Amino acid sequence: MEYSQERVKRARYAVAAVFCVHGAVTGSFATRIPWIQEHAGVSAGQLGLALAFPALGASLAMPLAGAVSHRLGARTALRWLLALWTMSLVLPSLAPNVYGLCGALFVYGATAGMSDVAMNALGVEVENRLGRSIMSSLHGMWSVGALIGSAAGTLAAHLGGDARVHHLLAAAVLTVLGLVFCQGVLDLRSAPGEAPPPRFALPPRSALVIGAIGFCGVFAEGASLDWSAVYLKDELGSSAGVAAASTTAFALTMAVARLVGDRVVDRFGAVRTVRVGGLAATAGGVLVVTAPHPAVAMAGFGLLGLGVAVVVPLAFAAAGRSGPNPSQAIAGVATITYTSGLIAPSLIGGLADLTSLTVSFAVVTALTFGLVAGAGVLAPGRRGVATAGAGTTCSGTGSGTGTGTGTGSGAGTDTGAGGTGTGGTGTGGGKGA
Repeated sequence: MEYSQERVKRARYAVAAVFCVHGAVTGSFATRIPWIQEHAGVSAGQLGLALAFPALGASLAMPLAGAVSHRLGARTALRWLLALWTMSLVLPSLAPNVYGLCGALFVYGATAGMSDVAMNALGVEVENRLGRSIMSSLHGMWSVGALIGSAAGTLAAHLGGDARVHHLLAAAVLTVLGLVFCQGVLDLRSAPGEAPPPRFALPPRSALVIGAIGFCGVFAEGASLDWSAVYLKDELGSSAGVAAASTTAFALTMAVARLVGDRVVDRFGAVRTVRVGGLAATAGGVLVVTAPHPAVAMAGFGLLGLGVAVVVPLAFAAAGRSGPNPSQAIAGVATITYTSGLIAPSLIGGLADLTSLTVSFAVVTALTFGLVAGAGVLAPGRRGVATAGAGTTCSGTGSGTGTGTGTGSGAGTDTGAGGTGTGGTGTGGGKGA
């Protein structure tokens, strides 16, 4: 389906608003975890078990997102999946015990994951049609939404508000906002006669390779967010306030880097940006593990946040360009990154028990160097790969030439490693702009 550049630009702002709503749900939930723990009567160990269920639900449900989008269309699928996600916010605070909490968080994670895939797939489509990077700023808007949700949750907790009431009101507001913002996204639909994707599809091989880069970035992110304050307090003897500030420094550098990351990517390219970011993150890791003073470690965590900030957005963008089914590829990368985020804190803690937190962050540092070595898989030449078979929808920007086989149907001009295709036919094996 053809859209004017003005319409695509408006769709970018609509998708950015959707990312903000998605992040606000996470921020709203995170600030009320202590209330939920007390209300459900669960121990710290039981809470840790329950908090694994969102990632479990997301990992199992995300591969379904492609089939939902194919059946309903991208806009309708996002509208329903986002509404299910915002409304699921009320479930954890209603849980009466650990079993109810695990079930509620499983549903919470499943709806989070599917809506995450749907909005990232639309973000990639808008990026392809604009011909410039936008995924970093979209994820930056997610961080902004998380900060807004956290601020509202902190105020509600400070006032002693019941989390059930707080989350019911927040879910109602965010659901309405989500439905409004979804009206502005592109209404992309499968080409007539296009075979539906499997109801449950394993990640394609391309997603596994790209997901490995996402794994390294998210592992460093999860380890730093959960353990930076503990590291400063236990390893360097800092005060609780200074320790907490290290986590804030990490989160702020990530948010700022994501908001400005698109300009950097457009200027220097995805591969160079991730390689330089990997070097910055590695340098930050070295500062952390060798820090003689808390201030040096805080600077190190700040560099870690700066270095890994754009990795996940660029991994999603590369996945969306890696084959004919963006939703399936993005779901594969998202599954890998969610899994990384799940196991990172526990692995860091387990390794610290066996050795020390310093050794744990030496492992994190080694993984960040993997970003330097593997950044080439994020090359923009992967955009718009055309594959043989009838009914493949082509979309994108630029121009390309080449010879080979392939078919395509849909609006616009598809370019990149797969060549060109406009409205009906395409050529593979070409050279794209």
